[in-house]
Amino acid sequence: MSRTLVFDLDGTLVRLVVEWDTVADDVAATLESRGVSPPDSLWEMLELATETGHRDAVERVIGEHEREGARRSERLPVADRLPEGPVGVCSLNCEAACRIAVERHGLDDRVGAIVGRDTVATEKPDPEPLLETIRRLGGTPERTLFVGDTERDERTAERAGTSFTYASAFERA
Repeated sequence: MSRTLVFDLDGTLVRLVVEWDTVADDVAATLESRGVSPPDSLWEMLELATETGHRDAVERVIGEHEREGARRSERLPVADRLPEGPVGVCSLNCEAACRIAVERHGLDDRVGAIVGRDTVATEKPDPEPLLETIRRLGGTPERTLFVGDTERDERTAERAGTSFTYASAFERA
């Protein structure tokens, strides 16, 4: 059985051109318009939106920014090191943005599975998005290498029972 490779997207394969402070301001405005006092962090706002029943509205706002950012994304060197066989993408970005970026950079012929923040019920660092990506590729956690750029990615891999390496190390390998 060959090794399964799964990559994070933003900061690993590509860099989405997104002004995250603007996204946070727009999400805060969305929550405020619904009578919810937003916390300071964008990801805390996303969690609060889930708890208060406003997740869909907040996802629309974030997703719009991410899709536009994917259309203007920059390819990173790790993308040039993808093997010929199918690999997976497991991202904290919405699935549609991942698909746009993968297609924009001509990686769609190598990417066999894409799981975004909105593909399954949970997001990284919960292991389920990574495990779902592995399942879609027909792999197993113990034979998977997850390549990412953040401690959140590393925690996700640990929780999923996969190996992990930082994109910078993969790029040099």
